Amino acid sequence: MPKALRRWHGEGDLHYITCSCYQRRPFLDSEYRRDLFLKIFEEVRQRYEFAVIGYVVMPEHFHLLVGEPDDGNLAVAMQVLKQRVARQSLNRGRSKKPVSEEKTPQAFWHTRYYDFNVFTEKKIVEKLRYMHRNPVKRGLVEFPEQWRWSSYRYYLLGEEGAVRVDPSG
Repeated sequence: MPKALRRWHGEGDLHYITCSCYQRRPFLDSEYRRDLFLKIFEEVRQRYEFAVIGYVVMPEHFHLLVGEPDDGNLAVAMQVLKQRVARQSLNRGRSKKPVSEEKTPQAFWHTRYYDFNVFTEKKIVEKLRYMHRNPVKRGLVEFPEQWRWSSYRYYLLGEEGAVRVDPSG
């Protein structure tokens, strides 16, 4: 990522966010960690009061399409999300292994995240399709509705998941 990364917040745009695990390692490859991510994501959504339009959690990264928090500080919400997921994931992993077998990663996440402002209906649809098709494209499932760590089932069936989806933003 560029050092002079510029983010445009405060205009009420939606934000398409992508964040990868450190060195693209599959730290989110277990059902437990993906469920934990969604649980924490919902807690952060409630605390910072922002709308979630869509999401997908993959084994080594995630994509979010979200509105801005009421205070306009999306960067703080993302920092809290990443820190809490990393801490709780690493703490659980340590408790199950003898100390001699532990291999603590240097970092859980890349330090930054990619943020793209979305302000047209066409881009919203494009980003949602990309997110929801990601598990199929990667060969993790045959159909998007089989991947329960995304907002696809909300759009297909109206099914409420671990994260409250608000398509109106």
